[in-house]
Amino acid sequence: MIGRSEVEAAWQKIRPHVRCTPVIELPAGTLGVAAPVALKLEAMQPGGSFKARGAFHKLLASKVPTAGIVAASGGNHGVAAAYAARALGHKAEIFVPTTSSPTKVARLRSYGAVVNQVGAVYAEARAASEKRAAETGALIVPAYEDEVVFAGAGSVALEFAEQARFDTLVVAVGGGGLIAGCAAAVGDRIKIVAVETEGTPTLYEARRAGKPVDVAISGIAADALGASRIGTPNFEVAQKWVHDAVLVTDDAVRAAQRALWDELRIVAEPSGATGLAALMSGAYRPAAGERVATLICGANTDPGSVV
Repeated sequence: MIGRSEVEAAWQKIRPHVRCTPVIELPAGTLGVAAPVALKLEAMQPGGSFKARGAFHKLLASKVPTAGIVAASGGNHGVAAAYAARALGHKAEIFVPTTSSPTKVARLRSYGAVVNQVGAVYAEARAASEKRAAETGALIVPAYEDEVVFAGAGSVALEFAEQARFDTLVVAVGGGGLIAGCAAAVGDRIKIVAVETEGTPTLYEARRAGKPVDVAISGIAADALGASRIGTPNFEVAQKWVHDAVLVTDDAVRAAQRALWDELRIVAEPSGATGLAALMSGAYRPAAGERVATLICGANTDPGSVV
């Protein structure tokens, strides 16, 4: 199980390739949240999401063959992997489900990746990508179930903690790469709260079952949070360090997206607003005096869908 030292090493390796994203600190009462809230605008990373951190770390820590890389994704990881591959001079072939947004597919192609849309859910795209990698010898860049990937993702928590003071970090969960990396980075220094939509409850259901289990995927955030099962190493880290897991409705996510635009002129995709949705809806209620923080972790969406 990785810990803070591995995340710190990953951060040093990727720093020349990723951005130090800005933080907005909001006083209590803003956006209807009783506690002070810090928002880290991780959607300003190359590729439009936090995923650039894990993708760059995987490529920099690996020997990439001449066949390049293969990745499966709901969209954001594929975009990040394609961006990192182009930046480092490698070929990229990306598999996404048919539910991926046209915005993400267009961005994949803009980065020079070969794009294959396969299956209705991420698991089907992943199976197709693994078959392709076996045929070509390309390096598989996993979306989340890989300690190298989530060590890179966890660097965001270390950076955030240097920029703002908070007691609790609220993290959106899909396959578990971001929350595992953040939990490994901060351990018990900061309380970690997981948030998922009712249609993408991978960690929530795994915690109820005591192990990763398959879940049916649906709803507004299915393209980014739509892993059918949380990664096994990710779950092990989450079980040790994650304090709580809560669910939010699609309507709560839409309300958070709209509030980010109306109040701050920030466009977030559904997954990027899921953490804030938990605070605005009361799915997670901070205690008196508690300082909370969350990540605006992705913005790969049609702005017209928010505005």
